[in-house]
Amino acid sequence: MSEPNWIWEVSLSEFLLVTVFLAGGAAYMTGRATARTWAPVSSLIVYLILLAAATRFIHYALFSGTLLTLWYYCVDLLVLLAIGFFGRQRTRSVQMATQYSFMFARSGILGWKSR
Repeated sequence: MSEPNWIWEVSLSEFLLVTVFLAGGAAYMTGRATARTWAPVSSLIVYLILLAAATRFIHYALFSGTLLTLWYYCVDLLVLLAIGFFGRQRTRSVQMATQYSFMFARSGILGWKSR
């Protein structure tokens, strides 16, 4: 078990497992879902705020982390926001190039450009 630092509370492996892989996967899928349904960005933010709270509970329940800590909640939230927005933007770029192929072409992994 490593000592806590400013990113993870209990151990690096626990942070990677719970926050990055499990909750990050859910955040990516949430970003995809909000892009596919053309939901506003505010709905993604609300969903990820709730997901970050659930992530803190998993840290608390399974790995003896603290439940109500603002710093580690914000760290989890920032990681989930980055992953969620990546999933949203990636899905949106595919949508724009596919549904509006007469106007747009893909430009990289996250973008699109006018034809």
